[in-house]
Amino acid sequence: MTLVPVGIVDEQSLKALEKRLPEKIEGISCRVVEASINVEEFAKAGSNQYHSTKILYALERHQRNTETDRVLGVTDLDLYIPSMNFVFGEAQLPGKFAVISTHRLKGDTSYGGEDLFLGRVIKEAVHELGHTLGLTHCQSPTCVMFFSNSLKDTDRKSEDYCRSCLGKLEEHA
Repeated sequence: MTLVPVGIVDEQSLKALEKRLPEKIEGISCRVVEASINVEEFAKAGSNQYHSTKILYALERHQRNTETDRVLGVTDLDLYIPSMNFVFGEAQLPGKFAVISTHRLKGDTSYGGEDLFLGRVIKEAVHELGHTLGLTHCQSPTCVMFFSNSLKDTDRKSEDYCRSCLGKLEEHA
């Protein structure tokens, strides 16, 4: 799997993903690959938000010929899609490309500090990669595939797939 920084990204987030994603998703290894993606073309006029779907397309164009099975874009930009005020990430379902944003994951970390923030980053990455593997949103609020509409949702869920989602992954394998 390839981790691609999009814009400015916290180095600690990339290192945590590189180390921990192989522990969460069987059979993957991670490496960071730099890419020159001009994020300004994805900016929403009059705001500081960036269209996540357009970033996915840019990742696909840039990484199309790579030998990797998955590409995860990681950014600190505030992402949105037209039907929502913001998103923590977006992915092809199923597919090869996903993107997550650390921007809103920084939220209130007063009770958990850096570990809480990095845990959120891992959860959102595992969630979006689950979509690339064919998983849809789960109804279990503790499953990593539960839809996070807020940081409270993200903090409540675990970093792991529930039994049902694991079963679906095995079916698709």
